[in-house]
Amino acid sequence: MPKTTSKPSRPAAPAKSRKPFLIWAAVVAAAAVLGIASYQASSPDPKPTVNDSAASASASDPAAAGAHPELMKLARRDAKDPLAQGRADAPVVMIEYADFKCSYCGKFARDTEPQLVKKYVDNGTLRIEWRNFPIFGAESEAAARGAWAAGQQGKFWQFHAAAYAEGAKEKGFGGDRLKELAKEAGVPDAARFETDLDSDAAKAAVKKDQDEAYALGASSTPSFLINGTPLAGAQPMAEFAQVIEAAAKK
Repeated sequence: MPKTTSKPSRPAAPAKSRKPFLIWAAVVAAAAVLGIASYQASSPDPKPTVNDSAASASASDPAAAGAHPELMKLARRDAKDPLAQGRADAPVVMIEYADFKCSYCGKFARDTEPQLVKKYVDNGTLRIEWRNFPIFGAESEAAARGAWAAGQQGKFWQFHAAAYAEGAKEKGFGGDRLKELAKEAGVPDAARFETDLDSDAAKAAVKKDQDEAYALGASSTPSFLINGTPLAGAQPMAEFAQVIEAAAKK
């Protein structure tokens, strides 16, 4: 596991969220002790930051963690949510907290998520709900708002694919780059995209997702909740399959 260097600052969790905070913290702490790794070895970054790599190095033990009813309530199940895919009434909901500048989030998006969609989303078993969780600074925030803006025109997942394409992160997420990604994603109205990108609505939506993750005690990306079961890091397909299939049986 890489040596800890720094953590992004975050607000204290509100008192009402203390129980979920402790649940998540316990899961991640147990994972750190177990030392279970996932994609860390194949990272393209020679010196990953703690929050990019610690999540991947610290995998939760799904069987030990179990599902927590209070966390299941975080699933929005809004059929009109442009940042979600799969049936709103699917038996299993996976909430994904991720950052577009996170290498391991990109690894998951390219390698594992398409398999989950093909195996579980397409047959109605799984719903994936995205939460913007920018923790790597201004460009992370901008990319999150760009993804939200693309979603207002029905192109979130296309923007998601473009932003997580191999080598995309290295090009940064400045203003011109976000416009390029929107064009690549097929966002039809470029002027509206630019307006939505800097709107108060975009900032509020991103903050809502970010606050939700922080209230859980999450401090690394990617982090997941699968029907209330926490799963930390870009785990292999088999880890997700285990939790999804167990949840589906219930």
